[in-house]
Amino acid sequence: MLDHLEIRTRRMDDCVAFYRTVLGPLGYELAVDGQAKGFGHEGRLDFWIVDGDPSIDVHYAFGAPTRALVQDAYLRASGSAGQRDRAPALAPHIHPNYYAGYARDPDGRLVEFVCHSAEG
Repeated sequence: MLDHLEIRTRRMDDCVAFYRTVLGPLGYELAVDGQAKGFGHEGRLDFWIVDGDPSIDVHYAFGAPTRALVQDAYLRASGSAGQRDRAPALAPHIHPNYYAGYARDPDGRLVEFVCHSAEG
């Protein structure tokens, strides 16, 4: 299951204003207003905007029901023409149970595996 999408922009203020306008009717709100801007709906943050070249490095995240599956996906990355990027870890700046690991696909795109549940 796809968990969220992150895009890059060189026009952050314009981009945030645009997405607030077009996503508002769909129930999306700006929920994280830091360096990365996170939009969400129904308690989920599934659309992010960050500074950068808009033509490169799209970031994909796939949801996993357990932290063990995040670890498994991360470990498998280097055995399938990809490579590991960042080892699985908690990211409490997003939320207390945000546990993610990162890999690069064969073309260098960042692929994230994430679990939102508490361990156990």
